[in-house]
Amino acid sequence: MRPPGGIAAEIAPAKVNLTLRVGGRRPDGYHNIESLVVFAGESDALRLTPAQSLSLAVEGPFVVECGPVEKNLITKAAHLLAQDVPGLALGHFELTKNLPAAAGLGGGSADAAAALRLLARLNELLSHDARLHAVAAAVGADVPVCLDPLPRIMRGVGDVLSEPLALPPLHAVLVNPGIATATKDVFAAFDAMNADKAVECTAASPLQKLSEAALITWLSDHPNDLEPPAIALHPQIGNLARMSGSGATCFGLFSEAGAQAAAQTLHSQHPDWWVRATMFGENLDGNSPA
Repeated sequence: MRPPGGIAAEIAPAKVNLTLRVGGRRPDGYHNIESLVVFAGESDALRLTPAQSLSLAVEGPFVVECGPVEKNLITKAAHLLAQDVPGLALGHFELTKNLPAAAGLGGGSADAAAALRLLARLNELLSHDARLHAVAAAVGADVPVCLDPLPRIMRGVGDVLSEPLALPPLHAVLVNPGIATATKDVFAAFDAMNADKAVECTAASPLQKLSEAALITWLSDHPNDLEPPAIALHPQIGNLARMSGSGATCFGLFSEAGAQAAAQTLHSQHPDWWVRATMFGENLDGNSPA
């Protein structure tokens, strides 16, 4: 969406791994994964003002946690795209960081994907331009699935994506107890617990057009394999519900009223935690509402 004055804006919705199966460590050091990914109503916000050079300013409640600007994935994505697209028009990015960092929500990846969408629009690149997808994969494993934020099965090292899935909307509560989990540490703990483990693969097609009850039943049989190693590193996570990604953000599924009530209760009991009642599967097209 383009507000007045030539400024374009996008939201960068939180990525939530409803499931996450992880295979053993590959010779290249990565792991094959299989994950049902959805996107939440909570998001960062990104704006782009056309300019002669690339720059980035960050504000918001998690500005400190997201690290130095020069290492931000937004600028990394822009630099890589400029290498692949001669004469790429750039500009000044303004990021409002609403999502906790190192939280299993793919916040930095979602920000980079939003930056690529903004640069594509500014430069009139088609959404299926192979250069966008190549840069997304080069920036990080979670960036490709965030490029078009719709429910999908993510496989390989994050580079093999199913077609979008028609899932029912789910009311949920997201909870982060203020723990920053380093992905590399969680995977190292996973490797120590799961030598030679093979990834389980489930076809995406049975997930199409499931009822809410059927989807929840399916989810109960498909866990997050990174929960045990994350709990070993941070036992507090074990007191929460299912974890997203490598943590430490966890989620629970509720009715709409139940989600609001649970969020209020958790916030009153733990005012220093990040707690949000939200919905998975809203009409998230990546565009800012304003």
